[in-house]
Parts: sequence; structure tokens; C-alpha cells
Amino acid sequence: MMIEKKDKKIIYVLCLVLALTIAFSAGIISSKNNENHNEQGNKNTTLEVSEKQTQNTTQATETTNETTNDIVTQATTVYELGTINNPYIITINESQWHLTLVNSSYRIPDTYEPDLVAVCGSEERLDRKIALEYEKMYAAALNEGVYLTPCSGYRSYELQERNYNNKIKFFENQGYSTEDAKVKAATIIMPPGSSEHNLGYAMDIVCVEEWFENTDEFRWLTENAADYGFIMRYPKDKQHITKVIYEPWHWRYVGIEAAKEMKEKNLTLEEYLGVTE
Repeated sequence: MMIEKKDKKIIYVLCLVLALTIAFSAGIISSKNNENHNEQGNKNTTLEVSEKQTQNTTQATETTNETTNDIVTQATTVYELGTINNPYIITINESQWHLTLVNSSYRIPDTYEPDLVAVCGSEERLDRKIALEYEKMYAAALNEGVYLTPCSGYRSYELQERNYNNKIKFFENQGYSTEDAKVKAATIIMPPGSSEHNLGYAMDIVCVEEWFENTDEFRWLTENAADYGFIMRYPKDKQHITKVIYEPWHWRYVGIEAAKEMKEKNLTLEEYLGVTE
């Protein structure tokens, strides 16, 4: 059968259109494949970056936590969050006993019993480990004509509880609510279990009056106590940290190394241990 010229032209045009259609479709498919490939590549890159960021953040957090825990655990245990109404009951680390922190938020259990001995021929007692160091300091001061007379050492849990409750009633009678009275009382008489006197680690020296800061005994202690491992536990300029009134008479044993560093850097025990609110 003969195909005329006119028909040949039509067939030619149709073939050309078909070829262009196929080529165009192939281009679209290739383009989409490239886009999908690029998109997947971007997703993979984003995922890798995200994973690296997560790893870096995790490593940074772990490093921070390790640093914090290293500071805190040098004393007793990791100090969890405690409050005056919900205190954290501590467990003493025997290898670092001298750095044990007690305050309104961190307390010893009511069953705690120190190994007590009387000091310097008085009726005042301290934990046996502290008593020896206090007597060394007492002898050194006495050699210079200064008398670090023991005034108040160890107090039992029961006595501390009685004193604290009496102080709460005192402030309630002045119009404070019970909760406010507890907080106010704790700045003067520590709640039972939160006093260093309950531990047997601290001595009130000569008196319990603020005028003590004007005595030769106070000046000697300020200059020399750190050499024997003692610190003034409640300084005048750190009441916002200790939550306790200024007590120039209250001296606590923390060990010679820690006492010297705290004196040099003007740190409270809370600051030294990194346990502050």
C-alpha cells in the first residue's frame, strides 16, 4: 500500500511529538529522583548534626554533673534538695567526716550518737576527734595568755528540740505565724539534728554574746584558728547563705586544709562544698 506525501508528513509530526514527550517525561523523572536524593541527603546530614549536638550536650551535662558531684561528695553524700520543712537526712562519710554539713535543710538522724569526751577540764564535751584538736588550740592560745574557755559544746537532740520549740513559741507570741516562727527561730536556735552542737563538732567559746567580737580571744581565733582546723561558722557578711545570725563565738572544726582555704577565700562551709540555695 502506498503512503502519500501528506500522510508521511503527518506520521513524521506524530513521531516527533512522541519523541519529545518521552524525552520531557524522562527529564521530569530524573529531576524528581535528584530532588529526592538531595532531600534524603539533607535529612541524613540534619540527623547527623542533631545526633552530634545531642552527644555534645549530653557530654557537657555529664561533665557538669561530675564536677558538681565531685565538690559535694568530698563532704558526706550528694546533698539532695532539702528545706526547713522537708529536710534531707544525711549519711556521714567517715573518710570525710570533718566536712559534714548540717543546717536547717540537712540534718543528722535523731539516732546519731557521737563519741564524746570532756575538754580542757570542763564539763563541756566534744566528739573525741574534735576534742583533741580543740585542746591543741586551747594550749596554743593559753601560751599567749589567751583563754579559749569552753562555753557550750555538745547538745543532745532532745535538748536542741526543746530549745528550738521554745524559740518558736516565743515568736508565735510576738504575732508570727507558725511557719514564719519556725524560719525565724531557726536563724537563732537550729532545728534538732541540724546543729553542729548535735554533731559535737563545734564549741561556743567564752560566751554567746555578740560583744565577744571585741575580745582578745576573738582576735586570736580570727588570726590563728584555721591553723588548728577551726572556722567561725556563721560570719556577719554571710547570713544570707548560712541562714543563721552572726555568731562570733561559734567555732567549728573542718580540718586544717579546708579551714585555711576557707579563710583565704572568705568562704562558708556551704560555699566551700558548693551547696547553696
